[in-house]
Amino acid sequence: MTGTLVLLRHGQSTWNELNLFTGWHDVELTALGKSEAAAAGTLMKEEGLVFDFAHTSLLTRAVHTCNLALDAMNQMWLPLQRHWQLNERHYGALQGLDKKATTELHGAEQTNLWRRSYDIPPPPVDTTSPEHPSNDARYRFIAPQDLPTTECLKDVVARVLPYWKTEIVPQLQANMNVLVVAHGNSLRALIMYLESISEAAIAELNVPTGVPRKYTFTSAMEVSDVTYLGDAEAIAQAAAAVANQSK
Repeated sequence: MTGTLVLLRHGQSTWNELNLFTGWHDVELTALGKSEAAAAGTLMKEEGLVFDFAHTSLLTRAVHTCNLALDAMNQMWLPLQRHWQLNERHYGALQGLDKKATTELHGAEQTNLWRRSYDIPPPPVDTTSPEHPSNDARYRFIAPQDLPTTECLKDVVARVLPYWKTEIVPQLQANMNVLVVAHGNSLRALIMYLESISEAAIAELNVPTGVPRKYTFTSAMEVSDVTYLGDAEAIAQAAAAVANQSK
């Protein structure tokens, strides 16, 4: 037997609300985001899920979402591992820019390439920029060559999959139930791998905030079932809102 996996994107952040490119910039949850996180925990509790381990990124919005969801499940005691490899995609020089204004300045085609293409990253940040990870103390123990100055989804896949294979798969194979709380692009990278989604098709996948995505596996670690928990219509509307952020 293998364990159950749940992927959860953090609740709405302050920069989600302002429609800014966030990436590795550390921001808090909004009041709505906190409600989304707690509601996700309630949904998972109602589903009868009991986890053995949780993983999250080093970014506050994901850590707080994980804590609030586990609190709603009465599982705050759960062992938790935080790792930069689950961080959001680094948006380079776009971090902090308004998505709609960026579209108006650079055009919809170029902005969409930066946002959604598999292998075209935005312009990088300089090492002197406050948006460069080397200027954030939480990354001081990471080798400088591993710190991104910009990323496309291909780059995120390259750092998420090793973490998946070395840290999460062994737990699932040991019949542990695992919760992963991360970000739109780090989760898209993992979903792409798990569900064998093509480079072209992954551009159309939008992960809504605060909605648990539940996976079950065969003994060979192939996906046997995947479903979002919650109201299907509300989930579809939330995913559409993500798709329309640059419009």
